[in-house]
Amino acid sequence: YSEDHIALAAEYALGTLDADERAQVETMMSVDKDFTAMVEAWQHKLGVLNQMVGSVEPRPEIWDRIKSAAGLSAPQAPLLLPEAPAAVPPPAPQAEAVEPAAAVADPWNVVRLSTQTRRWRTVASFTTAIAAALVAMIAVGAYRPDLMPDRFRPAAKTQMVEVKAPPTTASPPSAQYVAVLQKEGGAPGFILTVDEATKKFTIRRVGPPAELGNSFELWLISDKLPKPRSLGVVGSGDFTSRPVLASYEPDIIKAATYAVTIEQGGGSPDGVPHSTPVFAGKLIETVPPR
Repeated sequence: YSEDHIALAAEYALGTLDADERAQVETMMSVDKDFTAMVEAWQHKLGVLNQMVGSVEPRPEIWDRIKSAAGLSAPQAPLLLPEAPAAVPPPAPQAEAVEPAAAVADPWNVVRLSTQTRRWRTVASFTTAIAAALVAMIAVGAYRPDLMPDRFRPAAKTQMVEVKAPPTTASPPSAQYVAVLQKEGGAPGFILTVDEATKKFTIRRVGPPAELGNSFELWLISDKLPKPRSLGVVGSGDFTSRPVLASYEPDIIKAATYAVTIEQGGGSPDGVPHSTPVFAGKLIETVPPR
């Protein structure tokens, strides 16, 4: 495409063409897909500028400068249209026939040259505007990206930082105690283990379960306490764990006697044992504290 075609597409996108020129462009677009793509490209470029830049009314002194530069500051003489040349008789000399033809052709040359000059001035002005807008957009994007529209903002940069946690020092194991609860001189019925740090006990049944309708109940017996304290009913499974020793002093826990009685189903109703202990034992230290 020639420079005139490119300028014509740009002016069509700007909307500065007259009716005949717009009809010419639309006719070319209907038969030429490449020319249509060029017009749409201009519309896309100039449409972005229209969204970014607001309209600014020039100051009055700028209009005065434009009028002075264009020679319009002085009063203008009325525009006179050229008159049609008089009919030339057939025997007119050759020189006289050439002069009117030149007089007729000159105005059209001036009009064509004026149109091209106006067109290229328009393209040059908007090219300068595009460059200025790009510079402004780069500056705003560098210093104030928050003022940019969302689609023009630079993507946020995410930097991954690895933070190594300081090595944790494992707490030393606490002392462990165990008691074998058995009948006097008989086989063990339960094995009780106690953790000194958490004061949590675990009791394991190694003998037969309680008869139907009865329950085994664990008791803590100490001479520092007025009566035996219930530590709860032993569950029907092999292991039962509870943190109920937290309310007792360490000396009481270590020196106490642990006993198991047979109570009614669900345990003693009043917190007092209702039978003599069937299994009993005392704690011994199996793992010393560090």
